Amino acid sequence: MNELTLAMRSNEQICEIDRMNSVERAMKRFGDIIGSLVLMLALSPLFLVLYVLQKAFNRGPAIYSQERIGKGGKPFRIFKFRTMVLDAEKDGVPQLECDNDSRLTPLGRVLRAHHIDELPQLWNVFIGDMSFVGYRPERKYFIDKIMKENADYALLFTTRPGVTSLATINNGYTDTMEKMLRRLDMDLEYLRTRTLWMDLCIIFKTIFSI
Repeated sequence: MNELTLAMRSNEQICEIDRMNSVERAMKRFGDIIGSLVLMLALSPLFLVLYVLQKAFNRGPAIYSQERIGKGGKPFRIFKFRTMVLDAEKDGVPQLECDNDSRLTPLGRVLRAHHIDELPQLWNVFIGDMSFVGYRPERKYFIDKIMKENADYALLFTTRPGVTSLATINNGYTDTMEKMLRRLDMDLEYLRTRTLWMDLCIIFKTIFSI
C-alpha cells in the first residue's frame, strides 16, 4: 500500500478536512463498540437461522470474507453472508457488484435486496476495522483505478470505513467508475461536515431505506 500511504496528507491538512475533534471521535468509537455488541447479541438468533439456510441451500461457506483497505491504508478482512456462487470471479479479475447480478444465488438475492448480508460486519465494527458510519471500504484493485482519477481518495484513510453512509444510501451499488467518483465526492463531503448527530441521522435513514 506504499502508493496509497504516500498520497496521504499531513496531520494539519487532515485536521482541516475532518470536522470531528478527538473527543467526538472517541465517543463515536465508544458508540460503535457498545452498539455492535448489543446488536450481535440481539440478532444472534437471526444469525443462526441465516447460517442454517445458507448451509441448506448453498454449497460452500455461509460467511464470506474479502480483503478491503481501511484506516491508514491498511488491509483487513470484511465479513458478509455469502450471496454469490463460489466461482463468482473464476477468472481471477475483480468484478464490481451490480443490481440484478447474475452471480447471485436465490437466497443471496433476498439477502442483498434487504442488505441482510452486511450483518456480519457488526464484528468488523466491534473489533475496530470499521465504524457504523463511514465510507464503504474498497478493494485495492479498484482503489488504484479511482486514485488515477482523483488522488483525494487517500484522505478517506484518515478514518475508519463504515457499514453505511450517505453515499451508500443515495448512490446505490457502485458498478461504474462514474459512480465510484461520485461516491468519493460524497464521502469527502461527509468527512468535512460530519458530526455525531449526522451519524445518527444516517443510521436512521439507512434503517428506513432498508
